[in-house]
Amino acid sequence: MPTKRTTPDFILMIVTFTLLAIGLIMVYSASAVWAEYKFQDSFFFAKRQTLFAGVGIVAMFFIMNVNYWTWRTYAKTILIVCFVLLVLVLIPGIGNVRNGSRSWIGVGAFSIQPSEFMKLAMIAFLAKYLSERQKFITSFKKGLMPSLGLAFVAFAMIMLQPDLGTGTVMMGTCVVMIFIAGARTSHFAFLGLLGVAGFVGLIASAPYRIKRITSFLDPWSDPLGSGFQIIQSLYAIGPGGLFGLGLGESRQKFFYLPEPQTDFIFAILSEELGFIGGSFILLLFALLLWRGIRIALGAPDLYGSFLAVGIIAMVAIQVMINIGVVTGLMPVTGITLPFLSYGGSSLTLMLMAIGVLLNISRYSRI
Repeated sequence: MPTKRTTPDFILMIVTFTLLAIGLIMVYSASAVWAEYKFQDSFFFAKRQTLFAGVGIVAMFFIMNVNYWTWRTYAKTILIVCFVLLVLVLIPGIGNVRNGSRSWIGVGAFSIQPSEFMKLAMIAFLAKYLSERQKFITSFKKGLMPSLGLAFVAFAMIMLQPDLGTGTVMMGTCVVMIFIAGARTSHFAFLGLLGVAGFVGLIASAPYRIKRITSFLDPWSDPLGSGFQIIQSLYAIGPGGLFGLGLGESRQKFFYLPEPQTDFIFAILSEELGFIGGSFILLLFALLLWRGIRIALGAPDLYGSFLAVGIIAMVAIQVMINIGVVTGLMPVTGITLPFLSYGGSSLTLMLMAIGVLLNISRYSRI
């Protein structure tokens, strides 16, 4: 277990808090109209997001001071707990249904999304597995299949909810970790073909997913149905221009873009802050990923490297999918924008993950 301790990565911490502050401002700006109409309180979502941010910050600072090898010690236990939660969420009366997915477990006035925490649990366990069995990773039977097989079981359970977006992020993260560990490209090519076939099957098995694909290719073919969100998102981004309409001046949040404080918050941000504001957000994410890569390269052992790689891959994949959906480059799927979108489980999970990165940075050689 690493013993050398230094100060955590200051740049990573500043970037995280900057994104979080912008996110809190934008959650209020994007949700005020809808919150006033539905709850007679324009600060309804902003107050809850601030509470989640507070819990997440406390968790981040706590985890930042816990040796990251603790995750290695309890990785199996944490993974089992998350699997149990994925089973519980599917039970009527325990799991709550929102937007057609049974993905939440109610805890008092709030709810948690087990699939979000499964992402971090899988990263921690897979980092342990790969660091202990890296010499077998070039073997299809002994290295690749056991690791991908476990990830696929978790993916299948998440799809029972169903939650294609979260499952895709988790599987993508696992694939990146396994590839970095040294798996053969030929093995990935073979599994990639199977994955594409399976992905097509998942899409074909649900009519709403087929509509999302067709609306992605031509949203104006069904402007009031499956293409509605993409069209309204583009109507928000376009008028934003270079400098935006001004903070709080969005037009699309007036019941045109459904629940703009969640997955499509980047559209509202681009409308109000323009190309400059959107580019600044992307720059902040680029800085965050750069610091994460440096931490991974400087980690004192393989476990720390794989753990850091998994976290930055998770953030990167989630950002790419969310921005791709909002700008019409990818089919619509329910993926939050890290640190910016409204959502307690997602925000708390991301801050916890940053806490792990900050702890690894305390032992980093760079």
